[in-house]
Amino acid sequence: MSEAFDKLTKVVAELRAPDGCPWDQKQTHESLKPYLLEETYEVLETIDQNNPTKLREELGDVLLQVLLHAEIESEQKRFTIQEVVQDLTTKLIRRHPHVFEPHKNTRDTLNADQVVTQWEHIKRTERQKANQPTSILESIPLALPALQRAYQMQKRATRVGFDWTEPQQVIDKLDEELNELREATIQTHVQPTKDTSSGDRSSRGPSPEVEHEFGDVLFTLANMARFLKINPEDALRKATNRFATRFHYMEMQAATAGQDLHTLTVEEWDHLWEKAKKQEKLNAQGNSITS
Repeated sequence: MSEAFDKLTKVVAELRAPDGCPWDQKQTHESLKPYLLEETYEVLETIDQNNPTKLREELGDVLLQVLLHAEIESEQKRFTIQEVVQDLTTKLIRRHPHVFEPHKNTRDTLNADQVVTQWEHIKRTERQKANQPTSILESIPLALPALQRAYQMQKRATRVGFDWTEPQQVIDKLDEELNELREATIQTHVQPTKDTSSGDRSSRGPSPEVEHEFGDVLFTLANMARFLKINPEDALRKATNRFATRFHYMEMQAATAGQDLHTLTVEEWDHLWEKAKKQEKLNAQGNSITS
């Protein structure tokens, strides 16, 4: 492993060298940001597809992004990839005292939730020593997708006791927020209008009240996901993928029948949608049998 990793770092350094690759040479932290995000999402998609071979490839692409960022810093004599690895190793050992000496004998006395609590306590202690902000919410990245950030924020808050005690309380809160959204929609008289330029339906303009209440509904749904032990970002991504698969199926069915999508009635759309759902179930059963 060490030999392979050393060879890889040398390859990346050669790509960045004066006689290396013109594209790699001109990259900066800023220019590489979209690629790191894109490669990360490709890993998530491959995990959803349960494709180990593809996952191996995509993890390599993410590793390349890490190495490129580290090489840029190495060129400026600020730090190297070896220091990144060493820092991570030290941190993992420091934050797992129940696994590594001298407290290894406590491993069997801690459950997963207690390990998380211990991890947060160690992080707060580290921040205090470094004179950094000690809020339990401090290290949640602002750049996270909004739904994921809401989910992570609520998870963190529960670690200090700010939480519901029963799932029904979250459901009641969701009902409350939905009612407030319904009232705000009625009071502001939001009516859809036809956008003749694009053919899409859009409101007359954004309503701060409706947006506020809609945000509260989403935030509460993220909290419900946490209670149900569901990652809302994963759930929404999978739901969106299902929609795309079903819609593609409907497009093919309509094309086979010689139908123009723009002329379909509501009933015809519903019929195609139900066919798509049935086909999805058949495909899932077929995959289960073959696996």
